[in-house]
Parts: sequence; structure tokens; C-alpha cells
Amino acid sequence: QVQLVESGGGEVQAGESLTLTCTASGRIYSVRVVGWYRQTLGEEREPVATLSGDRTTYADSAKGRFTVSRDNAQNTLNLQMNSLNSEDTAVYYCYIQDIFYNEYWGQGTQVTVSS
Repeated sequence: QVQLVESGGGEVQAGESLTLTCTASGRIYSVRVVGWYRQTLGEEREPVATLSGDRTTYADSAKGRFTVSRDNAQNTLNLQMNSLNSEDTAVYYCYIQDIFYNEYWGQGTQVTVSS
């Protein structure tokens, strides 16, 4: 069973930075997609940044401010978030899709940006 645990969320002021970390454990087959999604109350979960092979894709709202990185040796996925604003307030989820199209989600970590 694959487990994903996010950490690093919290409350910051607008303009500040946060780094989220997702640590994966368990039997993980080769991965097709890894990434970060976020969700606000009453809204659908949306992708923030995803990695698929050599391709990195950012949501328009994240471009130029967020950076996703992966450390295969540590089984971690990071999301560096700079210049945060109130619209970034959400629960952030780590996501993995393996080569068999199995999908795994973390429990989420809350990010709150105060203006």
C-alpha cells in the first residue's frame, strides 16, 4: 500500500513563502505522474504542478511563483511557493499515478495566506 504524507503547510502573510513536502512510502511501481493539487471549500480539486517524465506543468496561477521538485532517492516531492497571496489559500494534496494508472493521494495540508 502506498502512503503519501504532506507536511509544511501553515499560515503565512501575503508575499511570504512556504515549502511543502510530500513523503512517499510503500510499494511504489514506476510512476507516470506526480504532482500537487489544491482544493478550496466548495470547489473542485485542481492541479497546481505536475511532473510526467521530463515534462513539468504548472497552473497559470502558479507559473513564476511555484517550483516543484522531486528527489527520487528520498522519495519526496517538494513544492516551493513564493509570493503567496490570499487566493493560494487551500488544502494542498500530493498525488501519484503509477504505470498501472493506480492513483494515490495524501491527506492534505492546509495553507492559509493572510492579507
